[in-house]
Amino acid sequence: MAYTTIDDPTIYFNTKLYTGNGGTNAITGVGFQPDWVWIKDRDTSQHQRLADVVRGVKKNLKSDQTDAENTTDSNNGLQSFDSDGFTLTQDSNDHGYNASGSSQVSWNWKAGGSASSNTDGSITSSVSVSTDAGFSIVSYTGTGSSATVGHGLGAVPSVMIFKNRIDTTNWVVYHHKNTSAPETDYLYLNRTNATSDYQHHFNDTAPTSSVFTLGYDNGVNDSSDAMIAYCFAEKKGYSKFGSYTGNGGSQNFIYTGFKPAWIIGKRTDVTNNWYMFDNKRNTFNVTDAKLRADQSSAENVNSGKTIDFISNGVNIRSSDEEFNASGGTYIFMAFAESPFVNSNGIPNNAR
Repeated sequence: MAYTTIDDPTIYFNTKLYTGNGGTNAITGVGFQPDWVWIKDRDTSQHQRLADVVRGVKKNLKSDQTDAENTTDSNNGLQSFDSDGFTLTQDSNDHGYNASGSSQVSWNWKAGGSASSNTDGSITSSVSVSTDAGFSIVSYTGTGSSATVGHGLGAVPSVMIFKNRIDTTNWVVYHHKNTSAPETDYLYLNRTNATSDYQHHFNDTAPTSSVFTLGYDNGVNDSSDAMIAYCFAEKKGYSKFGSYTGNGGSQNFIYTGFKPAWIIGKRTDVTNNWYMFDNKRNTFNVTDAKLRADQSSAENVNSGKTIDFISNGVNIRSSDEEFNASGGTYIFMAFAESPFVNSNGIPNNAR
């Protein structure tokens, strides 16, 4: 049996760095037409911008804010998703996409292009999905009462990230390793809160291979509100959504089964930030250029708070409580640069 079905992860996920020019700016080199783009200005304190093919390229959400979705005008932000990247226009209102001379990072995922109707749940959803990559973008309208929604993955999602597009609400996160009963608990992407128990997000019901279940909380299912969910199922050799316990030392190896290209993680037992690293802002170890999903802050480079991306996982080289406090509990999402063993069962470092 093949170790992985994805020998080249960059056809589904890729980080692309670019420099803002204050005008029309066609960004190429992503390697595919992205369906979800997450952008952050590295130099200054600017909100993190997220757009996707289902809501529309000009529909903007911010991972570090509770703000409702807004639509950028013709003079600002993302204008199109293109065959090898995306195009921006001028940034006249200083939105953090394309200011002249600014250093930017974009994280890009491929789903399934234009959305299709899904009737697996009690709420009909619109879904763009790649079952190969285990990623779907799910749009639906809330009912304000317990409901199910089809996600299209054909596998049980390990991570789901929800945002009410209409109201000022927190980003709700489900992670299958959050606790021993993750369907009863939640985290917020835009906040530092520790994990909490609350039945009205997921109705204390675990997702299945066809649907996720919702309670009546307005962050996931407010009546008549447009909602968006980003859903992920693990794919061996390409993605890993796991947990680990901190050891308070200078070495803590986390197995993923691949060399990571991107990782986001959070301590869950106490208040702490969501850290993010990738393989383009640091092209070799040590990896120390950190951004935080819950903050607008500029990139922070700290040689005392570092990790290594290695052939089969992550080595955390810091005792800092954000990554590795002794006895601390952490969850993470990681996507691959290359699988440790390819689809023919051959290690990628074999000679």
